[in-house]
Amino acid sequence: MLRGAALGAASPLIPATAATATAATATATATATATATAAPATARGSGRAAGSASWRWLGTAGWRIDVGDRTVLFDPYLTRFPTGLFDGAFDPGTRLRTRPEVVDAHIGRPELVLVSHSHWDHLGDVPHIARTTGARVVGTETTYHLLVSLGVDPGQISVVKGGEVLDLGGGITVEVVPSLHSRNKKCAYFAPGTLNAPPVTAPETISDLPEGDTLAFQVTAGDGGPAAFLMGASDFSERAVRGLRPDLAMIAVPAGTATHRYVPRLLRALDSPGVVVPVHWDNFEVPLSGSPVRDPSMDLEAFLTQVEKVSPATRVVVPDYRTVYDAAMRPGGSRR
Repeated sequence: MLRGAALGAASPLIPATAATATAATATATATATATATAAPATARGSGRAAGSASWRWLGTAGWRIDVGDRTVLFDPYLTRFPTGLFDGAFDPGTRLRTRPEVVDAHIGRPELVLVSHSHWDHLGDVPHIARTTGARVVGTETTYHLLVSLGVDPGQISVVKGGEVLDLGGGITVEVVPSLHSRNKKCAYFAPGTLNAPPVTAPETISDLPEGDTLAFQVTAGDGGPAAFLMGASDFSERAVRGLRPDLAMIAVPAGTATHRYVPRLLRALDSPGVVVPVHWDNFEVPLSGSPVRDPSMDLEAFLTQVEKVSPATRVVVPDYRTVYDAAMRPGGSRR
């Protein structure tokens, strides 16, 4: 997802230190953490124990999911290079780059990478991860063609459209959900379009990575473990998500109101998940080493208020970069 102001108003760059994180975000995090410690240990409505899975927020929409010694990544964008997006000087011609030492420090040994769509803040580091780990990548046809042009073995890539249920063995299943990309105030977004063949030349700039259709994923992590709904952008197909009933929902915070009644419609379609985790509200051009710094265009407090109003029984966990969460999204220890 690209924030709604990507082609609009400028926003100041905020240093990545805990001291400069907004007080409102700190308050929301503290409240969510306090609530998390009081919540029951089973997945909602099923009596399923919270299992051995652990979760790490990789910033933006990204997640690392560990189930025993197996690792699944979702939208792992870790290099987080500047494009001018957050200081009012957005440059679509910014060259793509990956910092292997940064990426490798966070990803473990993944066997699977799930990609929601092909914008740089979701796909940018996936070519390096695929080439160096041999992980299978699951994504759209556009993702497939881009990765092949960037040197990834076609045999590593699984093209999906939405509706597939993939059994990875050991109790890990992935349900692919057709989804939609969020839009700005003009109901547009950066770099639309799809690919039906590899580009003539390998992508070099962020504008060379079109959105290429958007997916969401529901991952059941481990035998009897809770199911988690993962989004990469703040829009969705109401009919496609109805009936999923996830225990955890990692929901992208919207930058505007272009999506009609986004939070109420989504939570009701998902049947009020037991836990909601807001994502894609951070400045993804600041290094991952500090505390999350908020994208000034994101009204995180308004999002939290809407969740509480629509689904008062839902527990909200505002994540940070340095915490390892258990399968019920309770802090489970320091990052290794």
